[in-house]
Amino acid sequence: MSKAAELANLIGNINAGGGGVNRNVIINGAMTVAQRATSATGLGTSDGYNTIDRMRLNLDSANAGRFTMSQSTDAPTGFANSLKFECTTADTSIAAGERLELEQRIEGRNMQSFAKGTSSAKPFAVSFYVKGNASATYSCELFDGDNLRQVQKLFNVTTDWTRIELSFPADTTGVLDNDSANSFLIIFHLHGGSTYTSGTLDSTWATFNNANRAVGISSFFDSTDRTFFITGLQLEVGQNPTEFEHEPFERTLAKCQRYYEILSAVASTNSLTGPVAVGQDIAGRKAIGPYFYKTEKRAAPTIANVSIGIDAGDTTHSFVFSTGTRSTSGSSTTSTDIGEADGLEGDFNIVVDGEL
Repeated sequence: MSKAAELANLIGNINAGGGGVNRNVIINGAMTVAQRATSATGLGTSDGYNTIDRMRLNLDSANAGRFTMSQSTDAPTGFANSLKFECTTADTSIAAGERLELEQRIEGRNMQSFAKGTSSAKPFAVSFYVKGNASATYSCELFDGDNLRQVQKLFNVTTDWTRIELSFPADTTGVLDNDSANSFLIIFHLHGGSTYTSGTLDSTWATFNNANRAVGISSFFDSTDRTFFITGLQLEVGQNPTEFEHEPFERTLAKCQRYYEILSAVASTNSLTGPVAVGQDIAGRKAIGPYFYKTEKRAAPTIANVSIGIDAGDTTHSFVFSTGTRSTSGSSTTSTDIGEADGLEGDFNIVVDGEL
């Protein structure tokens, strides 16, 4: 896009109520943060988060296709990372309910600038970079989860990095809740059975209808050669997409940690990579909690996993970790003697999960 065109788009968006800094409501659109893992294999049937933060899979248990999801360093100029899908098991006999969707769920309070559901409703501008191993067509959908309304547009993928720019109309029906719950989604449909492809694509906002959501798409599972890359994802107020809004890594990381973080320390190396530990245990010899969150959470989180090591043979010391609404406690013995000089009760790894 030329500088003149970019300026014209920005001015148009300002006139429409958008523009300026902090215009991108997508978190981690440059695919730089991957706290869980940089790669996950054998995916295809279970919903959830696997690798890149805030990028969630929505799948059907009947899917026969399988794929690997990873954080890739293959990216267009100006970006360091992308999200990569790589088909490992093809599925050419597609059952009606099969689906492969990549989505980001957005809090209602982060969508208020769109004034959706009011007489002052503003248009939606979406942009992203994509490529694959061959030509393909997929669907990008905006979905209002509070009022069950939807709109979709198709986009094409080629073997070269291509910037996709999509403009969606304003919607004067259905106000979004101003809270921390899941109100709005951007969804990429990469594979779907007749449940999702047998209707007519909604080019304007319409009442929820599964049959219309992925009409005309290719199937990501059509071959084990199939790949799909995406990065530079942006959703903003305005008539036209503007240049991707890059932000410092630490700001993106903090936004991601609002939903998910790992508190960890490794006593065997006497290093603390997560929270600050103060106080002593009942024997008066080792540091224990509290363990403070790096970032205030979206909502009261759950403890998705606790693994902790205590000196071999030590059954007298225990740990307690609480989110304020739930606590996890217990004692552990391990086959490895961590040693008293380490200054910590033991190795620990606590996953704090407050995802939408």
